[in-house]
Amino acid sequence: MGELKRYGIKTFDELTITDDFMFGRVMSDPKNLKPLLELILHVKIARIEYPERQKTIETSPDHKGVRLDVYCEDDGKTVYAIEIQTSDEKNLPKRIRYYRDMIDINILDKGADYIELKKSFVIFICTFDYFKKDRYMYTFLSQCQEDGRLYLDDETTSIVLNVNGTVGDIDEELKGALRYMAGQAPSGSYAETLAAAVKEARTNEKWRRDYVSIALKFKEYEKIGMKIGEERGKKIGSLANTVSGIRNNKEEATEEQIIKFLRLDKVLYRKISEMIDANPDMSDWEIAETILADDEFND
Repeated sequence: MGELKRYGIKTFDELTITDDFMFGRVMSDPKNLKPLLELILHVKIARIEYPERQKTIETSPDHKGVRLDVYCEDDGKTVYAIEIQTSDEKNLPKRIRYYRDMIDINILDKGADYIELKKSFVIFICTFDYFKKDRYMYTFLSQCQEDGRLYLDDETTSIVLNVNGTVGDIDEELKGALRYMAGQAPSGSYAETLAAAVKEARTNEKWRRDYVSIALKFKEYEKIGMKIGEERGKKIGSLANTVSGIRNNKEEATEEQIIKFLRLDKVLYRKISEMIDANPDMSDWEIAETILADDEFND
């Protein structure tokens, strides 16, 4: 833990529900996630399924990917992506647009019909009020400008929650949860459930080890990237994440499944897989750097 402090990184015990890692772990339990979705959307959800606990979507090493805090489905017909956002980078609408597009790309297999796209909700829970209206919730649909009664009906909904909101009619349990996320004492049964889940999560030694490993790896990648240049650093870092994805799934998934999940070219997948097998002591970053040094993969 001393090493985290030295880098100015929160320790595991300092994490709150609004930290990506903690939010993702707490919401990996349907009993925590399902009520939140029901409170936000005013619907009853029969069950929650997690295709992946924390979803990474990348189309190629050269294109910006997204890593979703929570990605889940209910009945196989509706997809939910939920993010915690603690810093206002002045790009929230475009960020939501990109996430939604990447989710659609991930859903639709090559050659499939557009009708197969699932209903989707992209939900951002923010610790700042991007729209400056003091609302608890902002819901966005595609509405016709010439006739306000007409909607595009593309089955996409974008929702932004403001943990510091004061305006709007939302469920009292959701208000209590938002106040808890804003740093106040838990009030209401759901907020108390979240507080208990965070407390329990801090006793999970595997999650503690995972957090330290991820935090230190990120810091190391950041340092290397600064040394070799931002553009190349990002490119290597993106491929290093892909290497990590392959390494972590090789024993549990088939080649075809990993290629489809990570949306990889088969040649690149096999090159990475062979390097992992032949060089077990090489880091994800070293493998990515070696591969990108090859003209075949450095277009």
